[in-house]
Amino acid sequence: MKFEEGKLTDAVLARMQDCDDPRFKTIMTSLIRHLHDFVRDVELTEGEWFEAIQWLTATGQKCDDKRQEYILASDTLGVSMLVDAINHRFPAGATESTVFGPFFVEGAADFEKWADLSNGAKGMPCFMSGTVRGTDGKPIANALIDVWQSDGEEGLYDVQVPDGEFYCRGRIRTDAEGRYGFRTVQPTSYPVPVDGPVGVMLTKMGRHPMRPAHVHTMITAPGHERLTTHVFVKGDPYLESDAVFGVKESLVVEFTQNPAGATPDGGRCDRPFSTATYDFVLAKS
Repeated sequence: MKFEEGKLTDAVLARMQDCDDPRFKTIMTSLIRHLHDFVRDVELTEGEWFEAIQWLTATGQKCDDKRQEYILASDTLGVSMLVDAINHRFPAGATESTVFGPFFVEGAADFEKWADLSNGAKGMPCFMSGTVRGTDGKPIANALIDVWQSDGEEGLYDVQVPDGEFYCRGRIRTDAEGRYGFRTVQPTSYPVPVDGPVGVMLTKMGRHPMRPAHVHTMITAPGHERLTTHVFVKGDPYLESDAVFGVKESLVVEFTQNPAGATPDGGRCDRPFSTATYDFVLAKS
């Protein structure tokens, strides 16, 4: 059979006639059609296609148990936020979700309320607190909050530091009134990793790699949808041009600057510190 240019797409799709997974067939049919249309649209050269294959290969080779270059690619192309938007159409009043990011690590340590999650990370001390409740306004006790962020000076996550120990990462639970609190360092804006294929792509696009300062949270509670989101620092210069398109206005919070003295946990800090308050609202599952 002669696979002519105009008939090749239908020939490829015909090979899936025995596929017994309807959803997989739907996805692959659309992917093949769009991919073939893209190749025709730009009249892709053999050299360009080989360069794309090399880029995909290098992206996979950059991945390990601490770094996910494909997630980074998805984030910077806006795909992660699009998938997030489609899959988390929460009801009015629920906290908005945003990108998961490439730096989450399973097995973070559990901490008590007001524990210091920073573990010696550089940066101004920061105390974050608030509540977790449902869209009905009722507090959610014992909700599990995963927290992770970069340090407050270099903008590096613990997994980016060779032989680095866990810092600015941990899990806490809400109390009987749905309240939470922890100590960390005030986050700073930082560049996404540019030492891999994604960095090459961003440079060719003429784009900067910066993310505005933020704290990651992932919250789970029985009977409620899991919430993965950020709390962003108000006034950060990159809020309008986040490299991964993750900023939502409802997630931007004032980090109040305070002189040395009494802290929200009932103690004292011998140097200036910041405080931030955010109340999370979970949608019912």
